This record gives sequence, C-alpha cells and structure tokens, in this order.
Amino acid sequence: MRIDRSRLHDTVLAGVVAAASVALFALYGPDRLQAEGLPVEGMRQPDVFGALLLVAASAPVAVRRRWPLSALCAGLVPETLLNGLGYGTGMSSLAGIVLLYSVASYRGLAIALAGLVLSLVTYLAGAVSAPVRVGGASEYVVTAVVLVAVWGAGRSLRLRRAYLEELKDRAARLERAHAADTRAARAEERSRIARELHDVVAHHVSVMTVQAAAARRVLASDPDLAREALSAIEHTGRLAMTEMRNIVGVLRTDTRADARAELGPQPGVRDLPSLVEQMREAGLPTRLLVTGEPVPLPAGVDLAAYRLVQEGLTNSLRHAGAGAEAVVTVRYEPYELDVRVEDDGKGPAQEMELSSPSGHGLVGIRERVALYGGILNIGPLPGGGFEVRARLPLKDGQ
Repeated sequence: MRIDRSRLHDTVLAGVVAAASVALFALYGPDRLQAEGLPVEGMRQPDVFGALLLVAASAPVAVRRRWPLSALCAGLVPETLLNGLGYGTGMSSLAGIVLLYSVASYRGLAIALAGLVLSLVTYLAGAVSAPVRVGGASEYVVTAVVLVAVWGAGRSLRLRRAYLEELKDRAARLERAHAADTRAARAEERSRIARELHDVVAHHVSVMTVQAAAARRVLASDPDLAREALSAIEHTGRLAMTEMRNIVGVLRTDTRADARAELGPQPGVRDLPSLVEQMREAGLPTRLLVTGEPVPLPAGVDLAAYRLVQEGLTNSLRHAGAGAEAVVTVRYEPYELDVRVEDDGKGPAQEMELSSPSGHGLVGIRERVALYGGILNIGPLPGGGFEVRARLPLKDGQ
C-alpha cells in the first residue's frame, strides 16, 4: 500500500506541535510564571479543557495541504477561545503560523488574502479581549508583521512553484516540437533520397538497356562494336554505383562514412557535357546549347537543372524512337535560368509515358521545380516531338 509522505509528514508535525503545546501548558502555569516575575493576573490554571483546546488548535496542521483555508479556520477557533478564557497558549500560535503559510502557498491570491485578513482580525480580537495583558502595543505590531511576513513567504513559494511548472511545461512543448521537426526533416530527407535514387537508377539503367540491345544486335556481325557497347555498359554501371553510394552514404551511421558522402559533390549544369556525351554513346544524338553569361547557381537549383536534363534525355532515349535527335538548351537570363530538353521523336508515345503510372521521374521533376518556385512545361511539341522545359528564378541574378 502506497503511503502519502506529505500527509504523513503533516500528521507528524501536528502531533509534535500538539505535544509541545500541552507540555508547555502544563509546565508553565501561573505559579511558575509569577515566580519568574511575569504578569499572570487573570490567567487560569492548566486543566483538561485547556489541553483539549491546544490539541484542537494543533490538529488541523495534519490536513494543511488538502484543505488549507478550512484548516486555518478550524485552528483559529480554539486559539481564540484559549486567549479569551485566559489560558496559556503554549505553541498553538506556531500552528496558526503554519496554517497561514499553507493557505498562502497552496491557494490563489483571493483566498490567500482572505486567510491573512482572518488571521490578523482573529489575533487582534483575541488580544484585546484576553484577560491577561503580557505586553504592550509594540508586541501586537511585531506579531502582525510576523504574520504578514509568513504570508509573503508562502506566496513567494507558490509563485516560484508555478514558475517552475511553466518551465517544465515549456520544456516539454519544445521537446515535442523538436521531435516533430526531426520527424519532418527525416521524412523530407527520405523523400529527397528516393528522388535522387530514382533519377540515378532510371537514367543509367535506361542507358544500359539501350546499349545492351545494340550489343545484342551486332554481336554476331560486328564483335568489336559489341565489345564497345559492353564497355560502355560497364562504365555506365560504375557511374551509377558511384552516384548511389554518394546518395545512400548519408544514411550510414558511421561518421567517417557520412563525412566522405558529404564531400562528394552533387552533379550540376557543369556536368551536362559529360551527360550529353553519355547519351550519344547510348545511341541518342544529342546537342548542348548554352546561351547567356553563366553565373554561379545555388546548389539546389544547379542540381534540379541537371536532374531535369537527365530525366528529359532518359525519356527521349526510351520513347523518342529510332533516328530521333535531342537538343539541350541552357539559357542564362538576368533573373531566370531556362533549361529545355527537346527531341523530334514520336510525341504520342512520350505523352503516354507522362500519363502512365511508371512516369515517376517526370513527377519528381515537377516537385523539384515547384520547390524552387519555377515553372515547368512537359508535353508534345506542335510540329512533332516532345519537350521538357523549366524556368527557375534566380535571386539577384544568382
């Protein structure tokens, strides 16, 4: 069975105060006080009724946390009777101080003020009506100051307790917000890695598939050409593995592996010539046109432009058909980067790829362009062919 320690402590405190009050009440009667030179005129001799009043004044301390104001009122009644009947009060005044402190510490301001006023009025009324005059007006002032100071200490403790609770609540809210931000960041990172992996795998696998088909067709008639195609497949596969290692490296727990992964630069517009050359080797005649004055691009825009060209050329390689050509145009404008991939192949087949469930790459391109506030156009050209075009805004020309 679980024991409420705070209630146990209050009960013990009430017992100690009651025992001490009864002991002082019995030991320091009028005869002893008169022998010590203290005024005892009008003071009654100790008896059982007076001892019971002292116990009654101390007992409410046991419930001071649960019902502080009620306990204070219950304690003030026997203490007032002790003063009014001329009994010695022993340590009952200490019980009243503890109860006043409890009201100030565990209740709101209005109830706490009511407890303070009640204590002051009761004390002054008992002091005026008591038949025993022990001290002068200065004693009443000192006692009132002590009551107000005890009340202030209780209010200070309550405010401090409320402040600490607010700090704990704020820390809990911040921890929950931090956990939510962490989850969102992880989800965003997983989404980014998924897009990067799709772009890399889709592009390189498409190139390898086309080269493998070409090698199969010329394997018997032209072994040298087939060998070149197989070498290109090997090279493309190595490039794909290298890029995937760089992307997946951020998921490793080893910090050294993370550092190596972060050191690997992401592809950008500067890598478009090698991408165009790779598409030529795969069998798609491709040209690269760069107009305008090149400027340093933000890393995200640079990567988005590269992935758009990569996905556009991969789409052309898959669906433009035999004899098709592709043109990559990169135009630097004062506040915009215009990136376009065009081919003169079969537009309807590519339009089917765009609307099919497997066209996740072009959907990923839409997300990338939208992320940087760009405008994306994907669809067939009026005169035949297919176009993937994005206009990405640049702030302050960058």
